[in-house]
Amino acid sequence: MSDRKKIRRALISVYDKSRLEEIGKALSAAGIQIVSTGSTAKTLAAAGVKVTEVSTVTGFPEIMGGRVKTLHPIIHSGILADQNNPEHVSAIKDLGIEAFDLVIINLYPFAETIASGASFEESIEQIDIGGPSMLRGAAKNHGSVGVICKTDQYDHLITAIAAGGFSAQERQSLALEVFRTTAEYDLTIANWLGQNQNSVLPEWFGRIFKQENILRYGENPHQAAAIYSGGPAGIVESKQLHGKEMSFNNYTDADAAWRAAFDHTEPCVAIIKHANPCGIAIGKDIATAYSKAHECDPVSAFGGVVAANRIVSTEMAQALSEIFTEVVIAPGYESGALEILCQKPSIRIVQCDVTTLNAIEMRTVSGGILLQELDAIDAPGDLPSSWKLVAGPRVSPETLKDLEFAWRAVRAVKSNAILLAKDGASVGVGMGQVNRVDSAELAVKRAGNRAVGSVASSDAFFPFADGLQILIAAGISAVVSPGGSVRDEEVIAAAEQAGISLYFTGTRHFSHA
Repeated sequence: MSDRKKIRRALISVYDKSRLEEIGKALSAAGIQIVSTGSTAKTLAAAGVKVTEVSTVTGFPEIMGGRVKTLHPIIHSGILADQNNPEHVSAIKDLGIEAFDLVIINLYPFAETIASGASFEESIEQIDIGGPSMLRGAAKNHGSVGVICKTDQYDHLITAIAAGGFSAQERQSLALEVFRTTAEYDLTIANWLGQNQNSVLPEWFGRIFKQENILRYGENPHQAAAIYSGGPAGIVESKQLHGKEMSFNNYTDADAAWRAAFDHTEPCVAIIKHANPCGIAIGKDIATAYSKAHECDPVSAFGGVVAANRIVSTEMAQALSEIFTEVVIAPGYESGALEILCQKPSIRIVQCDVTTLNAIEMRTVSGGILLQELDAIDAPGDLPSSWKLVAGPRVSPETLKDLEFAWRAVRAVKSNAILLAKDGASVGVGMGQVNRVDSAELAVKRAGNRAVGSVASSDAFFPFADGLQILIAAGISAVVSPGGSVRDEEVIAAAEQAGISLYFTGTRHFSHA
């Protein structure tokens, strides 16, 4: 026996009138009575669809510019009546109320309104009240009512009309989508109002995350994983143009690489391996930046993730195609570049149009999350003009430019972090060590002879002079560091004795996770 529920009477009130005439005609052709509101009713009537206005049913006019039109017991009783409950059926019959079998509602576009930069007053008017109330009522009563809340459900509705109505399982699935939709709608409003309280970090906030794709596995093969959208815009919205599906680790490395590339305004390429950079460089063009970034550590770059903050040129693609690369992510690709890269079956080619970073970062911890402002390298101490020269001679403009590059690039390195740079490119990176001495030794080891005459940046202060002395012994010409250690004088004295320039920024870029 079929559990499909015949549709005899429908309530329609939609802001987005896409395909409204088509749906109205399909309902009318099936002999379904249509009750509708203001502009929705007018659109249906103009299309030749027979429709009864809500005000005719309620005997109460729309008032307050449409703020009150469906908020009436006759409407909500028709939605909420459990047609399998004799008491409910008797109650509405005694009051002359007819039940609804179908509710079609889509909401005022609040998210789109605030995204457009509308005023506070305009945004308030786009907070839907009657729509969510009717949707929630119909969803609660899905045992009797089918409910449509999105235009992309219309094909499903047309199929159901032809089949004799929605099945019980279909009505439950439609109800679930309603509660997801109204939850997201309310969260958007609450987050927006919270942002208007003039606080950097909200007292309360929420997010709705939607599964976009199930991944093959997580960090390791025995871990299930999926990717979800719903946070601020980012690489989740990327388009994959070629290659195998992205893995969990591909996404985390691509995100790190994308962030590192956009720490710089000049053409920049970042090569990431296991969440850390094995090469970052800027150049006169993106191909030059890639070549310089790859030269930093060609061994580690093998199988890495490459991010470019400019459109990938044919010249860059040709060089990149000669190296095994897991992922390349960029704002776009020249047609010739894409043709070259697509000849490599193993490479994942990703295009991301989101080139700005969200102002707030979220990190999960057991039982909750941490929020912080983005470390955007925009603090007063990030400007070389604000740095304090504490040892050695003032450096040349060219060396100062390298110091600034190194200072911006070290932000992408997991702490403890030391980065050596020359001519706008990293030449040695020491990362993720439990003390700064080990990081300095690692950076120097990876740089080899290139350490001589390069500059160095440290993401946090040198707690002792020993880390700096390793850099001095390697031939570093200048160093930039936050300063702030209780032993700063020891560090400064070591720089003075060696005759190297040491700048303090007063700002730290410590990346812990």
